[in-house]
Amino acid sequence: MEIKGKIHEVSPTVQVTESLKKRELILEYIENPQYPEYLKFEAIQDRCNLLDTVKVGDDVEVFFNLRGRPWTDKTGKKTYFNSLQLWKINILAGAGASATPAYAPPADLSSSPDEDDLPF
Repeated sequence: MEIKGKIHEVSPTVQVTESLKKRELILEYIENPQYPEYLKFEAIQDRCNLLDTVKVGDDVEVFFNLRGRPWTDKTGKKTYFNSLQLWKINILAGAGASATPAYAPPADLSSSPDEDDLPF
């Protein structure tokens, strides 16, 4: 899944357990300008580094997986949690955006300027 928005906040990397580190990104998503949404994404393990180059205010495209899991407390009550796990981020505009496009221009496939016939 992917979504575009503006970076509202980037947290520092936190070592949750000895074997787990994570970092959070808050994205301002404006489908309706009157009511902006603030979505929290988490980057875990080596993906924490993906957020090193982004800055608050950058327009980005975030690629993520939707995760969900159940949890049962001591009383036996079951609760469900959802998380948006970031796995890729592209800076569209802002301080970290690249000045050159990340793609090559289309190749000229015509062999001769006089060939105007279609192959079918």
